[in-house]
Amino acid sequence: MSAIDRIKAPVSEEMELFERKFHESMKSSVPLLDKITQYIVKRKGKQMRPLFVFLTAKMCGGVNDSTHRAAALIELLHTASLVHDDVVDDSNMRRGFFSVNALWKNKIAVLVGDFLLSRGLLLSIDHNDFKLLKIVSEAVREMSEGELLQIEKARRLDIAEEVYFEIIRQKTASLIASCCGCGAASANDDDAMLARMKQFGEWTGIAFQIKDDLFDYGSRGDIGKPTGIDIKEKKMTLPLIYALNKAPKSERRRMINIVKNHNEEPERVAEVIAFVHQSGGIEYAQERMLEYRKKALDLLHEFPDGDARQALEHLVIYTTEREK
Repeated sequence: MSAIDRIKAPVSEEMELFERKFHESMKSSVPLLDKITQYIVKRKGKQMRPLFVFLTAKMCGGVNDSTHRAAALIELLHTASLVHDDVVDDSNMRRGFFSVNALWKNKIAVLVGDFLLSRGLLLSIDHNDFKLLKIVSEAVREMSEGELLQIEKARRLDIAEEVYFEIIRQKTASLIASCCGCGAASANDDDAMLARMKQFGEWTGIAFQIKDDLFDYGSRGDIGKPTGIDIKEKKMTLPLIYALNKAPKSERRRMINIVKNHNEEPERVAEVIAFVHQSGGIEYAQERMLEYRKKALDLLHEFPDGDARQALEHLVIYTTEREK
């Protein structure tokens, strides 16, 4: 049994039922659309977002029909954002499969994303789940703002550490925060508990994203091969920001020049990766990641012990110790 399967154990039946319901929620009477949505369902990932929803709901009062709709709403809107992201990034692959735009072109991919978005909105409105819709809509707004902030900063390569944290809070952490917020909101009407679970999700999401950024540098020196993908895309991540802030002006200028003008040359990208390692950027980013993980776990420990809380603890640890 994989680590993620062990974490799913307290809500395994609920997750199986969710998969069936989610598949139903994507069906369409238009044959082309139905074919594409079936393809999207087949290439699903680890389904960590629905898992956060179900485990949070179970810990906060219990899983019910509203929880299933919350998980479907999150997954529909998240899937829509991924389909649109692939168009924006001109990406042909997603999780080892061809992207929708690679197989059916951009116009169809954008329309499929719009369709998924509307299914999520209607699912909420048809059942009067306005609180859930508000939580998720706020996350979609933040994700868009975070993406645009990152694009703006990538042009000038002037990201300060606090701006980096704002970008990842909006781009990544807001969605995990909304998973936990929706799980809590579906289980009870306690707004204070909802706010605490959103905060837990935000801290977990920040730790998750720092871990993702570390993969670009071969996270612990020799674990995994450095990819330098973020450098090629001119993304200023925490290890590089820390290294640049510590470097003398001349070295800093040289490294920024490589990221700006030579990011397609493997040997120059390798130079930046080596510079980050030598400057202690990897260790610093790992420290910050563990700091956010501890904050998330400390908040979780304010809730009564139980199998759902323990599974959430393991899920937080998994997000920061995974190897891909």
